[in-house]
Amino acid sequence: MESSEKKRRESLSAMLTQSVDRLSAPESLRGLWHRRQDGIPLPSNTALAEVVELSRSILFPGFYGKSTVSPSTIKYQIGVSAERLQRCLAGQVLAGLAFKPVGDGDLPHCEIDCLKDKALEISTELIARLPSIRETLATDVTAAYNGDPAADSKAEVIACYPAIKALTNYRVAHELLLLGVPLIPRMLSEMAHSETGIDIHPGATIGRYFTIDHGTGVVIGATTVIGNNVKIYQGVTLGAKSFPLDADGNPIKGIPRHPIIGDDVVVYANATVLGRIHIGRGCVVGANVWVTHDLEPGTKTYFQS
Repeated sequence: MESSEKKRRESLSAMLTQSVDRLSAPESLRGLWHRRQDGIPLPSNTALAEVVELSRSILFPGFYGKSTVSPSTIKYQIGVSAERLQRCLAGQVLAGLAFKPVGDGDLPHCEIDCLKDKALEISTELIARLPSIRETLATDVTAAYNGDPAADSKAEVIACYPAIKALTNYRVAHELLLLGVPLIPRMLSEMAHSETGIDIHPGATIGRYFTIDHGTGVVIGATTVIGNNVKIYQGVTLGAKSFPLDADGNPIKGIPRHPIIGDDVVVYANATVLGRIHIGRGCVVGANVWVTHDLEPGTKTYFQS
């Protein structure tokens, strides 16, 4: 019995060793591991959750955050939140900037110091852009309130509507992307996606007075351009029709491949708009419609059974 038990344990140990060898083999790790820079943390969803909470508390005081806001304390509270946001965001921006080092070795200390300075500058610049971000979000709140007869107040829109949460993350992430930050903008957008079911790539360009009614299942691709006063409903996809391939058969990255939506357009539930097409000003795209060609301004297209 003891001999049989010993053989069983040896067999299990051998299986474990074999698995570790296979999991450590370079050919199985190709493209699936990351060499962390010494002294620089990886991007953190926990830290970015704090970035989101602080950003929302600054942009919409009293609706988010842990403190009660009053006219006499609001400047102090926003100041404290802004300082915390700067520190937290600088750390995450640094993690993003260092996430894809050149080569396999560690970055020299002088380069790390430069990245730290750049991360601090970017985090400060993002805070400097928050007033403009708030102005744009205020138009989004107005669009949501005016476009929904069930909304009792703009306060209800800010507190409850998933579109405002998703758009807040998007508009912050978009500015970080414009400031040259890798990885972190996409993480912020994916956090909103998980929270709301609304998937907006930070690379998309979205105008003012934009609203998403209900929102679940909405997808807005990376090179989408959306004008002003546009409304879309749940399940809408603004996506790519196809992916051009290079000579080796690999997808060509970075080319415009998503729709351009003009001003004053409405896209109803579960419509799919694909490719680098133009949807002209004032168009109405009906529910469950599949659009892969340009629409002249004022066009109305509906699904007909």
